[in-house]
Amino acid sequence: MAIFTGIATAIAGALFGGSVLAANLIGGALAFGAKFAVGKLTQQKQGKQKHTAVQGEIQFGGDVPVGTLYGVGKTKGQRAFYAKWDKGNKRNAEVFILANGWCDGLEPYVYMYGEKYNLMAQATIGNEVARYGVQGFIDGDGNSAISIRFYDGRPGQGVDQRLVDVTANLGNKWKVTSKLSGMCYVVVERYYHLEFFRDAGRGKPDIDFVLRGLREYDPRKDSTVAGGSGTQRLNTPSTWVHTKNPAVHRLNYQLGLRALVSGRTLIGEGKSLGQIDLATYFVAMNVCDTLRSNGKKTYECSVFVSGDDDHTEVLKQFDDAMAGYGLNRRGLSGVIPGAPQIPVKDLTVADIPVDRAKDVQFRPSAFERFNHLSGQFTSIESMWNPESLKPVYVNADIAADGRNRQTSIDFLQVTDPDIAQYLLNIRYRQNRMGGKATVPVSRRFGLAVQEGEWITWRGKSWLISEWRADERLRITLVLSGTSAAIYDDDGIEPGPIVVPPTPPINPSLLSTVQNFNVAAGMINGAQGYDTPALVFTWTPPDDPTITAVRFVYRIEGTTELFEDQCTSPEDGSFRTTKNVVSGKVYNARATITTVPDRLRTFTPWMTTVQPTGLQTLLTGLKELQDDALNRFKELQQEMDEFFRPRLVELLDAFSLEGAVGQIERQQIVASIGDALAQITEERRVRVSENEAMAQLLTYLQASLGTTNARLITEETVRATTDSALASSITTLDAEVDGNLARLIAEETARADGDGALASSISGVSADFNGRFAQGLVKFEAVAAPTGVDARFSVLLRAGTSQSFKVSGFYVELYTEGGVQKSRMAVQADQFLVTSGNSRHYPLVFENGELKLAVANIGTVNAGLLQSLNGKMKIDLNNGTIEIFS
Repeated sequence: MAIFTGIATAIAGALFGGSVLAANLIGGALAFGAKFAVGKLTQQKQGKQKHTAVQGEIQFGGDVPVGTLYGVGKTKGQRAFYAKWDKGNKRNAEVFILANGWCDGLEPYVYMYGEKYNLMAQATIGNEVARYGVQGFIDGDGNSAISIRFYDGRPGQGVDQRLVDVTANLGNKWKVTSKLSGMCYVVVERYYHLEFFRDAGRGKPDIDFVLRGLREYDPRKDSTVAGGSGTQRLNTPSTWVHTKNPAVHRLNYQLGLRALVSGRTLIGEGKSLGQIDLATYFVAMNVCDTLRSNGKKTYECSVFVSGDDDHTEVLKQFDDAMAGYGLNRRGLSGVIPGAPQIPVKDLTVADIPVDRAKDVQFRPSAFERFNHLSGQFTSIESMWNPESLKPVYVNADIAADGRNRQTSIDFLQVTDPDIAQYLLNIRYRQNRMGGKATVPVSRRFGLAVQEGEWITWRGKSWLISEWRADERLRITLVLSGTSAAIYDDDGIEPGPIVVPPTPPINPSLLSTVQNFNVAAGMINGAQGYDTPALVFTWTPPDDPTITAVRFVYRIEGTTELFEDQCTSPEDGSFRTTKNVVSGKVYNARATITTVPDRLRTFTPWMTTVQPTGLQTLLTGLKELQDDALNRFKELQQEMDEFFRPRLVELLDAFSLEGAVGQIERQQIVASIGDALAQITEERRVRVSENEAMAQLLTYLQASLGTTNARLITEETVRATTDSALASSITTLDAEVDGNLARLIAEETARADGDGALASSISGVSADFNGRFAQGLVKFEAVAAPTGVDARFSVLLRAGTSQSFKVSGFYVELYTEGGVQKSRMAVQADQFLVTSGNSRHYPLVFENGELKLAVANIGTVNAGLLQSLNGKMKIDLNNGTIEIFS
């Protein structure tokens, strides 16, 4: 430093008249250039330690270095204390230190026995910040077999009094002074509940906690810092908040985590804000928090660090997590985030001295570039284990390089697959873009730019990665090729979707079958009978000691139990008709038989989705078809041989005094017990002195007990001396236990000496336990001297057997005084017009009153106007105005 200061003083004396300020500025610039170059070389070294969001082993002993977590991570912690008590040592407790510093809290789940278990919040019993039970380890009385008490590490936190009390008479005591201030820890208390541990074949749980780490200082939210706004303060940790922003992590690591009493830096560099380039940090923090097109933040990360870690390696983890670079600008520590910038100046030929050499390499050699990049990230879905990202490679790049050049970059500090995939693509593009140039520039240009900024030169964008000055204050810039396209997320696929692993199951510990279920079905039995059956299914166990699966089942709502078993458990399904009746819903559960014998449990009761089917007699469809065809042929032959001649005779014999002829009814019936299927067809003709009628009636019915389905069609034509009628009526009924659903369709055409009428009516009705609802749509065309000419009506009716309501509307054409008119009538308690907004009704007519939200009327003819509250009345007939107080 002294040599640069001396050189700077000499230059300042020659150029600036010996100005001390100029000498300091020049000396700083010269020193900075050297420092920056060394810093860049150091930054490229690859550390051996993998910094991740996971601390995967329990730490023991007193020589464990202090450590903490930036972000969110999974940890087993450092076991600091163990005690056991109660009869047979049924109760025990452990203290695990999770991190140093004031942390934010626990995520609502833990990992045990290779599975994920949710934490159940419980009321606190002492000084703990939060207390939890573990789902699946809470008995029927609400007692927790595993209790977790959490302390966040805040200054002055209280002691765990429960642990002090239960260990007071033990040899290993938890002291009243054991507050562990400044340390985030948990007390895990266990009760050896036979149901959850011995009977379930489990031993002592090895717990992985998911911790929300340090509360961190964010200068953007500190109004005492230039450019900041908010209540956070550097020396007031209670105002800090938790974050996963990599730039905030990096700043807090450089500031360092300090001991509460001595103020000694425990973790990090221990710098002051005056040694930090806050301008670059503000930009980096905002870049990280910016939302991408997928709605996620651009960069996030989480890292466990310790006091023994190399600072350069830790800082590099934060840099990689935001696809950026660390820098030292004018002696201040800063960071460049992975984001496009606006170039600050354009470097032209006039700014480059011709008498000084430059070194330009627009594209690095193939040995310096890779064309196939792979990597890993930490997957939360995979229980915080590393998972592979989608490799990034471009066939055109491989062809240009002549062969495949593969390398890998891991982002184990990143837990979001989309962010990690984005980072992998950026690092690939940065490497392919990586042209370099060492360019001398004029003093005017060099003093106007600084490292970390973008400039343009020869039509390309460049990052100023180094700023150098020699003893004559000749400035040289080291440039790295860059482009805004590097950070474009267009075309970057989302990260891999990781399916959570299936929790491991030790077959020898199975106490029953897995995924048991029951369904109702039918099988074809002897003599053509369909027989109701139950089908049991389960996951076949991979355990030869399970020799049978036993089933217990019952009709829902009853207590009588039936049993059956399957002696081949590997089949995964079993069907039984034993004690199974029709039309019933069943409950069932299962257990196992093992050799040698061991603890067995029943599965939960499962219920069939539908009742079992009805037992019926089946005749072959082919035989039924043949029988029906043969019967119809016989009927046709009988018609031809007997009925038709007889009908002719009858018609010939009928007199005009009133004769009635009727053809014999045709009917097909099948029945078993109270089950009936029937087809009836009836044809009728009638002739009298003043009437002729022909009628066809078809009746189809299927019934079983009180369950009926019917179809009735009736077609009638009738002619009298003064009228003609043609009508068609179709009725559909479905009925169960007196509850009826009905559809009626009627078409009628009628003409007489007074007019002609054509109508079409469609009606529906439903009746359930005395409550009924009806709907009617009717259209009429009437040709008559007077009255209604044409009518369209829609009616609804619903109610009970005691009362009913009718609502509907009519559209009519009618003749009055020889003039045809039209009208519409509505029968309703309330008539309203809505604008589509359920809270706004522009027009309502109800209880004889018309209500308008807004009225725009050209002329009002009225006798009396009065306000709704009765305070003002205007009598237009008498010309008076009255106001009432």
